[in-house]
Amino acid sequence: MHPQTSQPNGGGGGENVGPAMEFNTWKALQKATDKTRANLIADVIGHPKGAPSVDELDYMNPSLEKDAIRNHLKTLQSVSVLEELEIPPGERTRGFPYKFYRLTDDARELFDRNDLFPRGPWRRQYERVQKTGEIEELEAMPRPSSG
Repeated sequence: MHPQTSQPNGGGGGENVGPAMEFNTWKALQKATDKTRANLIADVIGHPKGAPSVDELDYMNPSLEKDAIRNHLKTLQSVSVLEELEIPPGERTRGFPYKFYRLTDDARELFDRNDLFPRGPWRRQYERVQKTGEIEELEAMPRPSSG
């Protein structure tokens, strides 16, 4: 038996928006519970602004290459677990990331209903990691408010 599989996509599913698109909880859970992707989701939730860049995720996951991280992020976006936030071209700062990733509202609701990825423990875990000055600077960057 599958969890409830069709909810209207009201939580901002990144590129997969539109009246015909629905949040599929079964597919979201399948993709989110892969060990590597679950670690990335935990880092997104633990991030102080809830929207890390690939550089920040790379720092937190040294065993993964940036391309692998990007592929996992695309997979999570394809099932509306994550959405990409992008700084518009005229507002970008050279040498700094301009794409960030955050949990969609639909995914947050799904995880809350199933007691997955609670914010508090993951924020505390993330805060305990010793960070370089560069990573602290990236964490402090403003994030766009929508994708």
